[in-house]
Amino acid sequence: MGALVIDIMSYEAGELEARETLELFGVLIKSGMAWTLQGSYGRTANELMHMGYLTTDGELTEFAEEMLGEMAAA
Repeated sequence: MGALVIDIMSYEAGELEARETLELFGVLIKSGMAWTLQGSYGRTANELMHMGYLTTDGELTEFAEEMLGEMAAA
């Protein structure tokens, strides 16, 4: 749980890379915490799912993997 709190604090401070942010929201979706934290977390989780980066189960999609690969190559 401690690492999750650190990840949330890093997200709030704008210190996470794109992959880390998607992985964090994946964990929050899987655990259900995305819907119990302040509203912006649920809205962001919904947006990431709507945009096709995360599944409703909190898994990264192929689209997200492709996008992250392209970012790494640039």
